[in-house]
Amino acid sequence: MPILAESSFPAWGVAVAILAVVAVWATGVFNGLTRKRNGYKNAFAQIDVQLKRRYDLVPNLVETVKGYAKHERETLEAVVKARNVAAAAAEAAAKAAGDPDAMARLAQSEAAFGGALSRLLVTVERYPELKANQNFLELQEELTATENKVAFARQAYNDAVTEFNNARSVFPTVLLAGAFGFPEAKLLEVESAEIREAPKVSF
Repeated sequence: MPILAESSFPAWGVAVAILAVVAVWATGVFNGLTRKRNGYKNAFAQIDVQLKRRYDLVPNLVETVKGYAKHERETLEAVVKARNVAAAAAEAAAKAAGDPDAMARLAQSEAAFGGALSRLLVTVERYPELKANQNFLELQEELTATENKVAFARQAYNDAVTEFNNARSVFPTVLLAGAFGFPEAKLLEVESAEIREAPKVSF
C-alpha cells in the first residue's frame, strides 16, 4: 500500500502563494496612495491658479491707489514686496505640494501678504475719491471674489491632504508608506487678515 505524502501541496508552493498575496496587497497600497497623492496635488494646483490671479491683480491695485495717494509710498512698497515674496513661495510650493517646508513658507508669506493688503485697504479709507473710483471698485470686487476662491481651494486641498494622511497612517499601510516614498503631507493653514475689499484696475 503506497504511503501518501504529508501534504499534497509542497512547502515552496505555500511560500509562493503567500508572496503573491503580499505582492497584490502591496501593489494595492501603492496604487491607492498614489491616487490620493495625485488628488491633493491636483487640489493644490487649483489653489495655485487662484493665487496667481490674485498676484496679477495687485499691481493694478497699487497703481490705482498711487494715483490718489502719492504719500502712501511706504505702504504701497510693502504690498509689492509682500506680493513678490508670496508669489515666489507659491511657485516653489507648486513644485512640491504637500512638502512641509514649502507649505510653511507659503503660509508665512501669504499671511504677510494678506496683512500688507489689509493695511493698504485701511489706508484707502482716507481717500474718498479713490473709494469712489470705478476702476478701484471693480478691482476690489474681483480681488474679493478671488480671495473667496482661494479659501475654497485651500479647504479642498486640506481635505485631500487629510484623506491621504489618514490612508497612509493606518495599519498595516503605514508599514509600507515610508518605504514606498509617501511621507506625510502638510496642510496649508494661513492665518492672515481677511481681505474684505479688493479691486481691479489696469494701466
